[in-house]
Amino acid sequence: MVRLLYFAWVREAIGKDGETVDPPAEVVDVAGLVAWLAGRGGGYAEAFAEPARLRAAVDQAFAPLDTSIAGAVEIALFPPVTGG
Repeated sequence: MVRLLYFAWVREAIGKDGETVDPPAEVVDVAGLVAWLAGRGGGYAEAFAEPARLRAAVDQAFAPLDTSIAGAVEIALFPPVTGG
């Protein structure tokens, strides 16, 4: 089981700020997780339609989409952060 946190337009599209999931064994990295989530349809498909637009943090450390999720406790998914 892994805790997912959603921020900004990802949260808005899905309609919640997080959830706990148990991805299938073939989901081994953040990109695979994003694809699996997109397959749920609805707001998930909308939020994860363009994975290149996403950023991730695995256990509170920024991580590229090819980062393994093995043993992860928490994964955050969010759009790129801009300063202002």
